[in-house]
Amino acid sequence: MKLLALPAFTDNYIWMISDGRQALVVDPGDATPVLQALQDHQLSLAAILVTHRHLDHTGGLAALRPVLQGPVYGPRHEAIDGLDIPVGEGDRFEALDLQFETWDTPGHTAGHVSYLALPAQGMPWPQTLVFCGDTLFSAGCGRLFDGTAAQLLHSLDRLAALPADTWLCPTHEYTVSNLRFASAADPGNPDVAEALNQSLALRARGEFTLPTQVGRERQINPFLRYRQPTVVAQALKQGAPDASALSVFTTLRQWKNHYPA
Repeated sequence: MKLLALPAFTDNYIWMISDGRQALVVDPGDATPVLQALQDHQLSLAAILVTHRHLDHTGGLAALRPVLQGPVYGPRHEAIDGLDIPVGEGDRFEALDLQFETWDTPGHTAGHVSYLALPAQGMPWPQTLVFCGDTLFSAGCGRLFDGTAAQLLHSLDRLAALPADTWLCPTHEYTVSNLRFASAADPGNPDVAEALNQSLALRARGEFTLPTQVGRERQINPFLRYRQPTVVAQALKQGAPDASALSVFTTLRQWKNHYPA
């Protein structure tokens, strides 16, 4: 098995898992890089997984349908054209000989789901692999659309509780801008400073900063560190009405909305 990140648009990643013969892809907002990868690696397309309804995650579904040899899985609580199998909390299915478990992870959108590729014999990674869409980014999280801050907070807490070596596959290359915000929201955190230097070096070489791991995110992601005194203090300076978890988290998300990229 191989895990590939296929760049799309300006900062999206379409994730692909292949076994050398077949592949599945997650959140194909654009069909072009998927079709190119299938051709380059001589793969057939066995399945598609969709995390939420936004066009930069679903826009390639129609163009991929003619080459698709299996189902499209997607969130049952969102209106998405082209789904074959709606899934939600606790649903399990097999794709490409891998076992997947679905979690509801609302917040960015109300019906957002994440997919956990569970460890299995023959996988090149012994840890769980999570396709978390726009719920969690490295050092950041998704904006709120029709979900709520309370939902997003719960979803992030749930992902953060996974084992430290769990791999996370977000769908946007936002790491550098997120770490610049983290430097302001969590000042004096040496892990943030180190991660920013590493990420800048990777991007300068044209390399990806993703995937990331749960343990790393616990160290650098202010949206997982909203109970830390330094983060709470910054949120209060930004107008948080009190130091409660939801107040701090909501203020951080609002602050990030207007923070320079």
